[in-house]
Amino acid sequence: MIEEIPAEFWQGIEEFNRREYYACHDTLEALWMEAGEPEKRFYQGILQIAVSLYHLGNENWRGAVMLMGEGIRRLRDYEPSYFGIDVETLVTQSIALLQALQGAGAENVKNFIPSADDAKSKDFPTIQKLNEGDGE
Repeated sequence: MIEEIPAEFWQGIEEFNRREYYACHDTLEALWMEAGEPEKRFYQGILQIAVSLYHLGNENWRGAVMLMGEGIRRLRDYEPSYFGIDVETLVTQSIALLQALQGAGAENVKNFIPSADDAKSKDFPTIQKLNEGDGE
């Protein structure tokens, strides 16, 4: 049985969706360090995707690709939904970005960093909350 979802989890999800990846990392890492399984691995998957996107914003292609792959691998065990979020969509979006990054190569990492005008780029993963009664 899943324990009650902490308020800090939702704060971390909001930070992720606002592309505040460093803040998301700090928020969710505190939960991750205290969590038991299966929540611990779930938090770690989200953390790895957040840190991957943080690396991408700093033009660290290698770090972005490595952590995105690790986060996807961890989150696959929680599809299609877990803890009130649509894990399947997050994984699908993350895979699409990872494949695009891998195809473009490190020399083209700047092409993936959204400009200030493009802050809501549809190419970046978002975490979607499920409706009440959906999922686990």
